[in-house]
Amino acid sequence: MEDFAPIVLFTYKRLDTLKQTVEALKKNNLASQSDLYIFSDAARGDQDAEGVDKVRNYIKSIDGFKTVTIYESLLNKGLASSIIEGVTEILKIHETVIVLEDDLVSTNNFLDFMNQSLDDFKNEDKVFSISGFSFNLQIDDEYIYDTYFLNRGWSWGWATWRDRWEKIDWEIQDYSEFVKDSNAQKTFSEGGSDLNGMLKKQMNGKLDSWAIRWFYNQFKCKGLTVYPVESKILNEGFGVNATHTKGSPRRYMPFLDTNNKRTFVHPLVVEITGEAQQKFQIKMGYFSRLKSKIETFIGL
Repeated sequence: MEDFAPIVLFTYKRLDTLKQTVEALKKNNLASQSDLYIFSDAARGDQDAEGVDKVRNYIKSIDGFKTVTIYESLLNKGLASSIIEGVTEILKIHETVIVLEDDLVSTNNFLDFMNQSLDDFKNEDKVFSISGFSFNLQIDDEYIYDTYFLNRGWSWGWATWRDRWEKIDWEIQDYSEFVKDSNAQKTFSEGGSDLNGMLKKQMNGKLDSWAIRWFYNQFKCKGLTVYPVESKILNEGFGVNATHTKGSPRRYMPFLDTNNKRTFVHPLVVEITGEAQQKFQIKMGYFSRLKSKIETFIGL
């Protein structure tokens, strides 16, 4: 790569998890060679104002990167608008982007993985995004690659290219046709039993999510996401103070990469990885979701 991809970090009011995110990111092999852009959303109400102020005081002290640029919103946008507008802004001046939120702890080779993958698949239009997070899918030990492909993206530490991002119809203008097409809905649900319900809530104004719109557009384009076999991200955002991450973290505990490997081998053919897709569908199936709700209810 001519330059390393910029890192875009979205933050709100959680200083404790933000510090974990930044300190882990600073330990990355490529941190000092990477530009960091921080988007700080404004408080939704007086109850969040103190937390936002503490976050904004802290981010002014961040160093350890090639450059640090801070955007402080004057009005509360919410996560969806913040990410759509923020990523769009950065992709006006960069060809690629790596995106994090303020509760994601990365391994030391997270930036290595994201940058290499962005470079490896820059001319492969079928690949829509790179995910830093991966479930512990317990893929067969004889699997020789460091990555696999799924037909669904993930929003916990991800990367993409300008030309993919520009394809997105954030208004989902064909939704009226989609809801009449049972075959299309069935195919969409192969990426997870939650997808159709999330999209319906989004279109009915009961949910404000950039991610479900991103996933739907990837589905329409028959796009794929590259995942690491060993996760480069741990989500530390589960808890009472979380704004968006709800429920029990048990289902999402990854097999975390501790080897600091800096180069990665991809499958030779860009297509859905059958074993990984099957195991992912189980993780995102109705039974697993029900189990997770029960674990949340009893406090596991």
